Amino acid sequence: MVKLRKIEERDNQILGKIVQTCLEQEGLKMPGTAYYDPYLFSLYGYYQKADRQFWVLEKDGTVIGGVGVGPFGVSDEVGEIQKLYILKEERGNGYARLLMEEAMAFGKEHYDALYIETFASLSDANILYKKYGFEELTKPLDGTEHSACDTWLLKRFD
Repeated sequence: MVKLRKIEERDNQILGKIVQTCLEQEGLKMPGTAYYDPYLFSLYGYYQKADRQFWVLEKDGTVIGGVGVGPFGVSDEVGEIQKLYILKEERGNGYARLLMEEAMAFGKEHYDALYIETFASLSDANILYKKYGFEELTKPLDGTEHSACDTWLLKRFD
């Protein structure tokens, strides 16, 4: 059985490991990616403010992925979909859509737009983002922390 829940402190290590494992599998273990985020193994603390949230995806009691939404840069109007990762062996089951639904609902409630930084090589992820109305940008928004990313998307809420 699959369920979504809000992040708990006990999730810090496993979520950090999932992010790193997924990036390694895609050949993206490099500076300028989430792999080296300073708070990667302390996500619970980062997501405790009202303008951010992180959801954990569990299958039969085991954490298999997650997604966060938080502020981007210095603007209060733009949020960012952060750390949408699912273990490779669990992909293709519609779980990313479950995570995106939560992230989009939260984003619409708290921000005027949502931003995503990713890689062109992650084609399945990019297809998913575009299904949710994200449009590709020609350059990153000011304030990016992930300088290695080569694809940037934005979804404005009307």
